[in-house]
Amino acid sequence: MATQSPIPVNPQLTAVALAYRNQNLIQDLVLPRVDAHDEFFWHKHQKDAAFSVPDTKLGRKSEANEVEFTATRMDDSTQDYGLKDKVPLSDMRKAEGTNIDPLATATENLTRLVTLDRERRVAGMVFNAANYATGNKVVLSGTSQWSDYSNSNPLSAILTKMDGMIMRPNALTIGQAVWTILRQHPKIVEAVKGTGAGSDAQGMISREQLAALLEIDNIYVGQAFINGAKKGQAMTLSRTWGKHCALIYQEPVSSTANATTFGFTAQSGDGLRVRSWFDEKVGSDGAEVVQVVDTVKEVITADDLGYFFENAVA
Repeated sequence: MATQSPIPVNPQLTAVALAYRNQNLIQDLVLPRVDAHDEFFWHKHQKDAAFSVPDTKLGRKSEANEVEFTATRMDDSTQDYGLKDKVPLSDMRKAEGTNIDPLATATENLTRLVTLDRERRVAGMVFNAANYATGNKVVLSGTSQWSDYSNSNPLSAILTKMDGMIMRPNALTIGQAVWTILRQHPKIVEAVKGTGAGSDAQGMISREQLAALLEIDNIYVGQAFINGAKKGQAMTLSRTWGKHCALIYQEPVSSTANATTFGFTAQSGDGLRVRSWFDEKVGSDGAEVVQVVDTVKEVITADDLGYFFENAVA
């Protein structure tokens, strides 16, 4: 749980962190941030209340039937995630008169790692079959995988599952490997371009074209890499978002207490921020310590507002 720190936020370096956060990551698109307190709650609604229609007929002097909407309160709290770096004063002196800002550089590097860790967490939640309702997930294999251009039909598969969901999804989240396959799939290329070549259709489509074809608002493509090797071992890069696909329903959330959406991220303490202080014990002249902190909690609020295709491509 986040606590108030006696060390003030550095607004200049926080601006650097916020600017650098806008790299090609999709965490804040898939599970958008919502301002919250350190301790917050959200409601898990009973979906039958929204779809079961009582008798609404009224007699001339009769009273209307009374209904009650119930929900389960889920208590939660945010968590601090952060890293720090020490920049010796000797390094700062060497940078004087150059276009190098050691503190800004340290902030950028720390922000990159903190936000990459959040990307990993979000991908791990959204691409986790356990976070979807029974019947809202499938594991593809063999000829059903969309990388089999001859036998698979991803367009039909996606549209069929969209029609079966209790609230029609308006966003598609996929890993880069899946997007590379989908945008070249002959059945999708033919559906968009109408070349007449059928299963022999060649070419590529854009995200906007696929979104229009599926009648959804957004397509989020996870492109980030992460090093899976332990410290000291040779680097082994892999895609953070893997080879999966998720259909989700999203709507803007102004309060964690009222969220009808697949998921969101509660943030407190202004979310991503930078603190700095002087440590005289470092080196011969001391050092400026830069610490990047993100205070958040990722939450899946409605497991039936998403559909998960695991191993969408080989």
